Amino acid sequence: MNYKNEENQDKEAYLKGRGAQINTRNRFSKTEQVREHIEGIDDWSEPNIATQFIEVDAKSIVNKVDSPDLSMMYSMNPYQGCEHGCVYCYARNSFEYWGYSAGLDFERKILVKKNAPQLLRKFLMNKKWEPTPITLSGNTDCYQPAEKKFRLTRQILEVCNEFNQPVGMITKNASILRDKDILVEMSKKNLVSILISITSFDEEIRRTMEPRTTTAKQRLKVINKLSEAGVRMGVMLGPMIPGLNEHEMQRIMKAASEAGAVFSAYTFIRLNGAIKILFHDWLYKNFPNRADKVWHLIEQGHGGQVNDSRYGKRMRGEGPIADLVRQQYKKYNQLYHLNDERWELDAAQFRRPGEQLTLF
Repeated sequence: MNYKNEENQDKEAYLKGRGAQINTRNRFSKTEQVREHIEGIDDWSEPNIATQFIEVDAKSIVNKVDSPDLSMMYSMNPYQGCEHGCVYCYARNSFEYWGYSAGLDFERKILVKKNAPQLLRKFLMNKKWEPTPITLSGNTDCYQPAEKKFRLTRQILEVCNEFNQPVGMITKNASILRDKDILVEMSKKNLVSILISITSFDEEIRRTMEPRTTTAKQRLKVINKLSEAGVRMGVMLGPMIPGLNEHEMQRIMKAASEAGAVFSAYTFIRLNGAIKILFHDWLYKNFPNRADKVWHLIEQGHGGQVNDSRYGKRMRGEGPIADLVRQQYKKYNQLYHLNDERWELDAAQFRRPGEQLTLF
């Protein structure tokens, strides 16, 4: 397969503010539109690069997670697609189920589940629900730019607070501070913990790899402000990419700990499905001088491939490169006192409106 089919484009054609630079083929689609000759302009129109918000009536909001590689058992996502545009995002592949491309479509066609809060309330009212923590943003970031307009995450948190439903959150957007009041209230009841994702302090990498996200310094401020307010905060180092950002692991963990983080998590880069094409295209366009090295290091972390689908291996990798990242992570956890204590969200307080707290 030719991954460099568009690498000779002019720099002026680079879509700033977007992680992906192409639309990969949807594996479920039987047809696709391609531009084979630049002269053929009569039947071709350039794609609309502006963000589109598409409101949908979702059928469900809470999903069971079966992967043994993930600590979460249930997740909920008020948005599908993500304007942050992180080029490595594993959620891109799932966007194809909606009939779109995992590439540019993923970050400019945002599906808004406008009935998400109502669906959550209905789900929690079901007597069959046995209270257990739910991860908010298990797929796409619940504090992506769309949240400023639709405020679905805020409404979801209000429902969780009403039911005393524990929630784990992960984001890389400083707009989470808008909900500081309810997060503090839930934290007092031991109902929320938050991971802030930080991948690099290098602004060149951040601007192209995660184009519509806030800076690492701003993310540290989020950790600091919320931890000072009593919210349990952690740092997510993901993904670690050998030859690109893995050397920053100590700096990130040290800075996060000093800002108030008390736990951490990490993943090793894996490029499955369409992400393999998108990341390759992005890498060679933005870092041509070290692209070959980075690509081969990723392959070394997955037995000669850039992806390994085996449970227990796919999120951590294997081999000398992946082992080095794992050893560093363990070392710096101990050095900066991250994950020192066993801690769990409290599901025992869960109650449905009208029920007595003593039921659990």
